[in-house]
Amino acid sequence: MFSNLEYGPSMKEITPAQFEAEVLRSTVPVVVDFFTNECQPCRQVSLLLSELEGASEGALKVVKVDASADGQFSASFQVTVVPTLVLFRNGQQIAQVVGAKSKKGRRKWIDESLGVGNPRNR
Repeated sequence: MFSNLEYGPSMKEITPAQFEAEVLRSTVPVVVDFFTNECQPCRQVSLLLSELEGASEGALKVVKVDASADGQFSASFQVTVVPTLVLFRNGQQIAQVVGAKSKKGRRKWIDESLGVGNPRNR
């Protein structure tokens, strides 16, 4: 119950077994938020991402993965510290960033990574 309040109602936590269906097969870009329950900055990042997902009106999906639950899976994405965000589009990893930033900073990272505003990248 409290985890929904801490991480926001729209954030879906997935397991490595769900990764292909939820991330790689998604028809919209997906931000994967690697977190741990002990990480205070992770809670802030998750709240910001939940807000960004809601504001995207379905154009962006955000899921979270507990980095401590399967260290080998997290390591396969070079996750060595949390929070780490990995952005996927069309089943391919296109960007990765580490650390907590502002909502504006995260939006800028997503937009720039997706080429928003650049007609060549649409």
